[in-house]
Amino acid sequence: MTDVIRKDVKDRLKNGDYNCSKELTLSMFSGKWKLVILFHLGTDGAYRFNELMRLLPKVTHKVLTNQLREMAEDGLITRHINSGSQTKVTYEITELGQSLMPIANQMYEWGENRIKALKVTPQFSVNEEVEREAAK
Repeated sequence: MTDVIRKDVKDRLKNGDYNCSKELTLSMFSGKWKLVILFHLGTDGAYRFNELMRLLPKVTHKVLTNQLREMAEDGLITRHINSGSQTKVTYEITELGQSLMPIANQMYEWGENRIKALKVTPQFSVNEEVEREAAK
């Protein structure tokens, strides 16, 4: 388990030494890419691993693998293996993951408003990168 916050929360839950629901909620998002992954799965639908790699060009293969694994362990997403001539693995948000979407949407809106208030021009847009890849 690579996520220290998540590990601490899980250990305390297991030992019955836990009483902070806000911390539990935040632990579901802890990890650099989890909120972004959850947002895209909840907004766009299922993604394959390589599609997520292209969507998040700064994530490493190992980090994405670990964060997807942890999200699946927490019941936020499911991993589907579609066998055929070529095995395809897709990731989808679960009902539990969907229940976090109002929080994720509020965080997205807050960030958009804050960026506008600060008059910051983003240097990189994930959507632009995805559009660029689709055009190839």
